[in-house]
Amino acid sequence: MVKNKTIIVKDTPVTITNINDSDYISLTDMMKAKDGDFFFSNWLRNRNTIEFLGIWEKLNNPEFNCVEFDIIKSQAGLNSY
Repeated sequence: MVKNKTIIVKDTPVTITNINDSDYISLTDMMKAKDGDFFFSNWLRNRNTIEFLGIWEKLNNPEFNCVEFDIIKSQAGLNSY
């Protein structure tokens, strides 16, 4: 069962989701608090971030589309990305 709650960290609401007795903190909420949407989109352009997310998905998502991800990963870090 999924349960959500929100905590306030330095005047910023951050969502915590509980799935099967494990808590997951919203990175999106934390990143937006840092520098708005710009910081989050800039973080996603980083090739190391994309590679990390790909590894995490391969380990945790049985429906992960590796072929599609390879296309995304090949473009990461380019000015056009």
